[in-house]
Amino acid sequence: MPVAETTATATGLCEFIDASPSPFHVCRTVAAELDDHGFTRLAESAPWPAESAGRHYVVRGGSLVAWADSGTGAPTGFHAGQATPFRVIGAHTDSPNLRVKQHPDSAVAGWQMVGLEPYGGAWLNSWLDRDLGISGRLSIRDGNTVREQLIRIDEPILRVPQLAIHLSEDRRGVQLDPQRHVNAVWGIGGEPRSFLAFLAERSGIAADTVLGWELMTHDLVPSSLIGRDRDLVSAPRLDNQGTCYAGLRAFLAAIAAPGAAVPVLAMFDHEEVGSQSDRGAQSDLLPTVLERIVLTRGGGRAEYLAALAGSVCASGDMAHATHPNYQDRHEPAHRIEVNGGPVLKVNQNLRYATDATGAGAFALACAQAAVPLQRYVHRADLPCGSTIGPMTAARTGMPTADVGAAQLAMHSAREMMGAADVATYAAALAAFLTPEPVR
Repeated sequence: MPVAETTATATGLCEFIDASPSPFHVCRTVAAELDDHGFTRLAESAPWPAESAGRHYVVRGGSLVAWADSGTGAPTGFHAGQATPFRVIGAHTDSPNLRVKQHPDSAVAGWQMVGLEPYGGAWLNSWLDRDLGISGRLSIRDGNTVREQLIRIDEPILRVPQLAIHLSEDRRGVQLDPQRHVNAVWGIGGEPRSFLAFLAERSGIAADTVLGWELMTHDLVPSSLIGRDRDLVSAPRLDNQGTCYAGLRAFLAAIAAPGAAVPVLAMFDHEEVGSQSDRGAQSDLLPTVLERIVLTRGGGRAEYLAALAGSVCASGDMAHATHPNYQDRHEPAHRIEVNGGPVLKVNQNLRYATDATGAGAFALACAQAAVPLQRYVHRADLPCGSTIGPMTAARTGMPTADVGAAQLAMHSAREMMGAADVATYAAALAAFLTPEPVR
């Protein structure tokens, strides 16, 4: 079977990231592309059409699940005695940042301030002295109903100023207190102004109709290719929009060259804060969608469970490249290079979910896509981060491979990866989504 070819490029990744400053905008960007490829959005609150073979997706807040049943090639229906497995690419839409508090307005020492709170494991010093815009969503009262509206202002509204070096206790840098030191300046004057009223006015909304909000800052510098040979990507939110983009390109390639499984793209919000929410990887979102796919194709509970038993998940998240200035922070026998190909991540204490079955499926996909595979192990004497992989494996019972593309400066306001890795990562994921039938 020929390997599905993707259209992933480093320039395309930069455009994707610049279009998607918040998880809600990631879902809108992905949904627009799916719409252009003939997908139909389904509402979770409504019945799904029976025998609805085709291309569909659902959105729950900042999370999205898409799937495709081509109706051709390998068996794709779910009927009595038949249980076509899934191949799932998992990703997350959120990134560490600074988010707007519920009572954000204050005036301090003649400065008008906006109260911000760190979200996830944000590397706080990287957010200092940057021109910041605002994005997210508002809940708006519309008569006796509530509707949602996305908001995005790509103007230098906020700035978190660094302390002058002359005022530091020593000149090795200040220790940032997340309560006191990451609030933003947005004007001068002795009386606080309403930040929410300003945003509502700029968005064409009456301020007194705003009932709730999830608002976050974003770096305004566009993503770009950098370096002598322009072979590096400098961008915000590579963790984990690098996977969202590569996963989307792989998914669209896979539906054009269907294999022996139903391809699924699952992108979750709230990974950076533990995934325990209505739309995080610990929620019922993925299991519910997968079961409804089986039910609408004529299967039952038995077919659903059988389909899960034959399914495999690639939990995609970014990976740590070996840092040239901090080589001692890495496992010496597992050097990871940018532009060195996708990364398989293994942790014996299951901070990553990779097991032998999942590793085998992804390694085979890399071989079929003719891309090199790197294997990452965290230093045993350092705490290891985690992903959606372990909880997705636990929720579904799927063998899982935790995979990614190599990058530097993870959780910084600005991150860096290899330009060539964008295409090879997507190629490996596309091959993973299109397995050949077992003979």
